[in-house]
Amino acid sequence: MSFFKASVAAAAIAIMGGIPAMAHATDGTITFTGSISSQTCTINGNGTGAKDFTVALPPVSAGALAAAGQTAGQTPFNITLSKCSSPSGSVHTFFEPGATTDLSTGNLMVTAGGGSAANVQIGLTNADFSPIKAGAADASQNSKAVSIVDNGATLQYYARYVATGGAATAGTANSSVMYSLVYQ
Repeated sequence: MSFFKASVAAAAIAIMGGIPAMAHATDGTITFTGSISSQTCTINGNGTGAKDFTVALPPVSAGALAAAGQTAGQTPFNITLSKCSSPSGSVHTFFEPGATTDLSTGNLMVTAGGGSAANVQIGLTNADFSPIKAGAADASQNSKAVSIVDNGATLQYYARYVATGGAATAGTANSSVMYSLVYQ
């Protein structure tokens, strides 16, 4: 029995000796910073009383979107905040990247399927009509901040059709985007 144990030990040592040791060296350190806000508000999306809401764009002729870059159907919407835990500060909307955001244009892609319009996306703008680049990094989105006054604020935006890749074709133009509020 002791010969067997010695043979197994010798075999294990021989196998382990044949495996090269891996070298580990650090090349740098990544530091993550952030903060958690105690600020909260009640969200009233476009007068619905809910945080999830729908913006109905008007029907437009495909002829109004005959070339890439043309826009039509500009429709206002807002996110109204009330009962904010802090009476002051500022807030802006971060439009999250996701399956519906086109990171190259910053627009929202139309849901694909039978009967969907082609060569059209939905673009978002601030109240001053400056484009918002949905899905981009927060600092690059151009979503304008508004002041919180008396525990409330109203963030005003527009949605519109944007022709992309040529003339739009007729069909449904539905999309969605998730959003977060960024308090400062």
